[in-house]
Amino acid sequence: MTAVEELEQEAYDQNIPVDYVKFKSDHLHGLYIDGSIAIHSGLNAAQTADTLAEELEHHYTSYGNILNQHDTVCRKQEHLARLRAYDRRVGLSGIILGYRNHCHNLHELAECLEVSEEFLNEALECYREKYGCYTELDGYVIMFEPHLAVVEKL
Repeated sequence: MTAVEELEQEAYDQNIPVDYVKFKSDHLHGLYIDGSIAIHSGLNAAQTADTLAEELEHHYTSYGNILNQHDTVCRKQEHLARLRAYDRRVGLSGIILGYRNHCHNLHELAECLEVSEEFLNEALECYREKYGCYTELDGYVIMFEPHLAVVEKL
């Protein structure tokens, strides 16, 4: 089962309709509104899965209309949904998986994790903000500065 199929199944199990539509703006990839998810129909599989994961997280964490990103409460809800989507699709364990699979650059890591490069870059920036220069997990040090690197602790 592909990532998109798994996420669609999760939406189905949660009684969340998912519709694929052509948005007027190519910048808008997805929208969660009134218990339904709309996904831009022109996205590739990785972008679709990235967007569907985020919109599902809006279902789990957001309330009300959060389109006004000048409002602090709306921004916080958006940030939480994105962080949870990044953790779901990338996560620190995904970065380690990429290291174990000998990924040498962000393009290879994105392919390994089946995420878009844009989504991966956003996730890494979010992790830099959350963890600072580095963090540790399961015997690995993941460094975010000056660039992404993973080192196995001895």
